[in-house]
Amino acid sequence: MWKYIWTELRTMLKTVTPTQSATHELLHAEHDLLKAEAGVEYAQAMVTCQKQRIKRLKAYLAVDEVKEIV
Repeated sequence: MWKYIWTELRTMLKTVTPTQSATHELLHAEHDLLKAEAGVEYAQAMVTCQKQRIKRLKAYLAVDEVKEIV
C-alpha cells in the first residue's frame, strides 16, 4: 500500500521532459481528433437519415393527394 502511494507521489512530482510533454499532448490531440471524426460521421448519418425521411414523407403525401382527388 505505502509502496503504491510512494510510487504515485514520485510519478506526480518527477520532472517531465519537453519531449515527454509533447508526446503526451500529441496523444491527447489524436484522441480528440478521433472523437471529432466520430461526431462528424454521426452527423452525416443523421443528415442522410433525415433527407430520406423527408423524401419518404413527401412521396407518401403526394400519393395521398392523388387518392383524395380521385
